[in-house]
Amino acid sequence: MLKVIQSPSKYIQGPDALSHIGRYTKMLADHVFVIADNFVMSLIGDTVSKSLEEHEVTNHFEIFNGECSHSEIQRLSAILVNNQCQAVIGLGGGKTLDTAKAIAYESKIPVVISPTLASTDAPTSALSVLYTELGKFDSYLLYPQNPNIVLVDTNIIAKAPVRLFVAGMGDALATYFEARASSAAHKPTMAGGAASNTGLALAKLCYDTLLAEGYKAKLAIDAGVSTPAVENIVEANTYLSGIGFESAGLAAAHAIHNGFTILEECHHLYHGEKVAFGTLVQLVLENSPTEELETVLDFCVQMGLPVTLEQLGLRDNEKLNQKLMQVAIASCAEDETIHNMPFTVTPEQVYAAILAADRMGQDWLY
Repeated sequence: MLKVIQSPSKYIQGPDALSHIGRYTKMLADHVFVIADNFVMSLIGDTVSKSLEEHEVTNHFEIFNGECSHSEIQRLSAILVNNQCQAVIGLGGGKTLDTAKAIAYESKIPVVISPTLASTDAPTSALSVLYTELGKFDSYLLYPQNPNIVLVDTNIIAKAPVRLFVAGMGDALATYFEARASSAAHKPTMAGGAASNTGLALAKLCYDTLLAEGYKAKLAIDAGVSTPAVENIVEANTYLSGIGFESAGLAAAHAIHNGFTILEECHHLYHGEKVAFGTLVQLVLENSPTEELETVLDFCVQMGLPVTLEQLGLRDNEKLNQKLMQVAIASCAEDETIHNMPFTVTPEQVYAAILAADRMGQDWLY
């Protein structure tokens, strides 16, 4: 099997990066389609518009309705075609960015991604996660290439809620462990080949950066400022995690996240919060060394990431076990990434690991 590494053509990060978006967009197109939700549009729409105008890039702005679904992709694609746009700019969170990638792919035009959050590794990836209109995980949509440009303004990210920043660390936390498992199983990655040493090294650097800089960065974001630690964590959450998962592999943690999306009680959680708990469950499935488990538990508790079912919004009642088995079954669906683990995983094993991880989290907290 060939080794494959893929990444955006250009990754730009730093304070006030958004004021330069016109210069980089001009490399791709003269007339662009810009999408963002209402909040993001009011927050940075003027900055983007001014930069585009400075570089003589005409534009059409459109509001994203909030869910990366088939119907929303079709709606926005039709507007894009009617306006004869030559490229797409996506501004905002993961679902907006995934939708921007999808409509760019539909029209076979370039895409510029500018996240306002460091809450997932969606910005750099050559895929979109599709959901139903009710927020339930639907499927992955895979693309032949990554975004043309990813532009990250760390001053804007520093002003975002700290919980979203921490959720990004939860998503990034899984990168190394999933890459390690998938590589050991010799399973193909999202990039369509075997994991490379480069992909694995980036995944490990992502984990090491989280442990070294995460707490300092969280406190800086709490104060609404960008520091060197924030810059390092933004890079870990966005670039290292993005390249790491695509070029080194996904495994159980994200599959377990997808399983939890079937429960309405978990819909209030951010992607990375569920992934963090899924990482603990994966480590239990692997029977990881106690020291490694304790390091991950320590990190999650220090960051404020969930380590128990109660923190996920699941109360202990007569229906809980039945719901957890439904999660376990969904996690082991035929096309799920849990089958990239280096051993066969059954719903019964996932169910047991969820309960064991919950008990471990309870013990660690209390």
